[in-house]
Amino acid sequence: MSRVGQWWRSGVQTLARRVLKEQPDIPEADPSPTDAEILAMLRAFAVAQLEAGQAANLVEESLHVIARAYGIESVRCVVLPTVVFVEIDGTDPDGPDHRTELEPVPSTEPRLDQAQAIERLVTEAMAGRLDPADGVARIEAVRAAPPRFGRLTSLVGYVVLCVGFGLTLNPRAAALGAYVFLGLAVALLRLLARAVPTLQAALPAFAAFLVTVLTCTFVAGAVGDDPLRLIAPSLVTFLPGLTMTVAAVELTSNQVVAGASRIVYGTAQLLLLAFGVVAGVRVAGDWPDTTAGTMLGWWAPFAGIVCVAVGYLLFQSAPPRSLPWLVLTLLVAYVGQQAGGELLGATLSGFVGALAVVLSTRVAAAFRTAPTAMVMLLAAFWFLVPGALGFVGLGEAASGSVTGPQVLVDTFMSLFAIALGFLVGTALTRQLRDVRARAEARRSS
Repeated sequence: MSRVGQWWRSGVQTLARRVLKEQPDIPEADPSPTDAEILAMLRAFAVAQLEAGQAANLVEESLHVIARAYGIESVRCVVLPTVVFVEIDGTDPDGPDHRTELEPVPSTEPRLDQAQAIERLVTEAMAGRLDPADGVARIEAVRAAPPRFGRLTSLVGYVVLCVGFGLTLNPRAAALGAYVFLGLAVALLRLLARAVPTLQAALPAFAAFLVTVLTCTFVAGAVGDDPLRLIAPSLVTFLPGLTMTVAAVELTSNQVVAGASRIVYGTAQLLLLAFGVVAGVRVAGDWPDTTAGTMLGWWAPFAGIVCVAVGYLLFQSAPPRSLPWLVLTLLVAYVGQQAGGELLGATLSGFVGALAVVLSTRVAAAFRTAPTAMVMLLAAFWFLVPGALGFVGLGEAASGSVTGPQVLVDTFMSLFAIALGFLVGTALTRQLRDVRARAEARRSS
């Protein structure tokens, strides 16, 4: 190799060491963990991944990889959104032939920093470098970890998140104050619900009722805008976009029971929101007449992307140094969805957006300062807003402005377009990883 070539190769390797993540120096796990410890780890990791929003088929794949890494060749598992069943063949000569564990999945939503910690633990376990007993303890520690920011900062983050979604969904100058006011009202209601279990159980309906009454009584007339477009950003955390997208992924992966149950749950969440809207209209009076306000310039959606990223950071406790990567991921999602709209139409635009997000997050996750791919994917799935599409559509159907069947068709077409983009992107990244592994094996030999 020439001197110039050697200099170029050395420079590229130095840059890669400074920019890309290095493999962590993980100590070797206990060489002889018991079957009971391995089974407990499989069960705990399955539940944690489901809590973090992972699809059932991907959870099952990870369990098989982890089991093989610890010498368990035969593992049988049933992974559902509400329960996990895992069985392995015993390897201890003095132990039973089969070991089985069953655990319900709690209905909680981990923060983004917790989702990152869970993904990193699963990665260590898939490499066989995590002591099973220590892995279970660390999962429990992740669940018990406090948020990075206090309640006041979280409240501010929710308001910023609502403003960001408002700038991307309905960027009108007169509506900015409404987004702040309604977002603050819902954030305060969420804080109150923590102390009142009855309110917590029906929080989506209560929140939708509150913002609808406020919008119809005070906000819509002053702003002069469509009430549903004002309401949707303030209810962003109740929209089951991620749930229904994961359900579509599971249905397209032959996980019929898991996918169908998530679809039912997501639809129930949308109906609760629609019920709150209808009840609010009945209490507040007639749906106010509005006129279209002045649209903001081309920059509004991009300002909204930055606000959404900051909102994720403060409200969902995104990991340190993740803000630039969240902005980049949301920008890819927005640009991909806009390009998909030009190529395939609005209903199928999510395919291009999801495909671009999956590929970009896999690349970005290799950089030293980037969060894990799951953190960026969670933020992007919310930003693709399939849940907002369904909620606005159901609300319009309830008010009589559109027909219900067309709303359902458009909503589910959008969901499956996003799911298909996710599946294609995941398959492409796996193929690229396999090609890279084979190339590295040839070089080393």
